[in-house]
Amino acid sequence: MHADSAFYLAAIPAVILVGLTKGGMGEALSMMGVPLLAMVVSPVQAAAILLPILIFMDWISLWLWRKHGNGTLLKVMLPGAMIGIGIGWLTAAMVPASILRLLIGGMTIVFALRYFYNRFRARGPVSVAVRSHNAVAGSIWGTLSGYTSFVTHAGGPPFQIYALPLGLDPKEYTGTSVRFFAIVNAVKFFAYWQLGQFDSNNLLTSLSLMPFAPFATIAGAWIVKRMRPETYYPFMYAMTLIAALKLFVSGLPF
Repeated sequence: MHADSAFYLAAIPAVILVGLTKGGMGEALSMMGVPLLAMVVSPVQAAAILLPILIFMDWISLWLWRKHGNGTLLKVMLPGAMIGIGIGWLTAAMVPASILRLLIGGMTIVFALRYFYNRFRARGPVSVAVRSHNAVAGSIWGTLSGYTSFVTHAGGPPFQIYALPLGLDPKEYTGTSVRFFAIVNAVKFFAYWQLGQFDSNNLLTSLSLMPFAPFATIAGAWIVKRMRPETYYPFMYAMTLIAALKLFVSGLPF
């Protein structure tokens, strides 16, 4: 377990940012939190420390959002996500993570900018385009989400590219996202365990940071549950754009 105060000065804010994300406030906060922790430990160790905390946050989020969810969205995307995790497990060492960050980040930037362009062109709020489910598209984006979640811990953007245009009620969208990533993280835990990513030091460090998880997760859920759709969707697209930019920049070779 870490006894260095500098570690906790970075780790505690990182856990709080990730917890706000788990409460429903958008992937960008999580993607700002993870690099904070990676400033004081290696990226691999940061992932190993954070994953048990993420799963603990998932349990809290599942309870907070237990009344909200969309079963069809889960049925469409989860099978692909399991395939993506399996591909990541087998091939992670073969595919440079930087290339994946550039591709997923670039696609998501275009996706988010298109929303804001349409909003600007309308000179005011625009209704979120309601799109019906497409099993093929859902499977593809689900696979990418599972794969990028395993390899780069950035499964949010592919999930959002498919799910946001469905125009779900904010609570329904958040509840479904919580369920989706709770399952993905649980499967990832066993895969990471098999790959030897956990040791007693990392697990004890995770345990020392867990008291901060409930506060942040509950705070995120409290804020989201009070957002109207006309506020929630611009906010989520903005968070998606920030996350995509962070993902793209982290994949650049300099």
